[in-house]
Amino acid sequence: MNNEYRIAYGERLISYGVKFGNRRTMEIAVLPNCSVEVKAPVGSSLEAIATKVKKRAAWIVEKQDWFAKFPKKQSSRQYLGGETHSYMGRRYRLKIETVKDFVTKPVKISGGFIVVCAKLDNPQTVKKLLDEWLREKAIANFRKILEFYKNKYAVKSNLRMQVRSMKTRWGSLSKGGILTLNSKLIAASKDCIEYVIVHELCHLVHNDHGKAFYKLLERRMPDWEKRKMKLERER
Repeated sequence: MNNEYRIAYGERLISYGVKFGNRRTMEIAVLPNCSVEVKAPVGSSLEAIATKVKKRAAWIVEKQDWFAKFPKKQSSRQYLGGETHSYMGRRYRLKIETVKDFVTKPVKISGGFIVVCAKLDNPQTVKKLLDEWLREKAIANFRKILEFYKNKYAVKSNLRMQVRSMKTRWGSLSKGGILTLNSKLIAASKDCIEYVIVHELCHLVHNDHGKAFYKLLERRMPDWEKRKMKLERER
């Protein structure tokens, strides 16, 4: 359940949503659209949650003001020639080439362009081909990075990776050992993808976001905060 609540901080009102779940600690996140989300253990009182938000109010406002400095991204894609799309941290212009015959690899990168070869030059066809290509690239790149860090940290857990679209999370790790990564993460740069994967691997040791978790994350990736900020800016 996700309801909206408010607290006053000086002359500002901070609105926040609450999600209750099977967790031990409370976590507050400020999303790139400046909304505030609180994840709380089942049974937490609204008073305790409000107290936590008040304690973090200065930090929340600072994060909201930081995100507000960046221009809003294009709300919807048109999948027309000349449109900008991101892949692995770089921006490319979309170039559409109509072809008569079937093409084995209908999408490729050429110079500063993502070239889509299609029999029909219409947005739906272009979107389908581009989405399939990006998903294939996401699976391949994410798996390569995951294997690198599994070897680096001698991870013995038999992780299974899956890629799917998620609205508010970049990654998650289930108790059953399934690492889920957001398909949209393929638009981000490699160092940001690495941050998400290392973050989730740390949950194999600490399943919450307590002090021990962040100490481990700091040890494994000292510049994780810089990478996280960069990733949220790219969202």
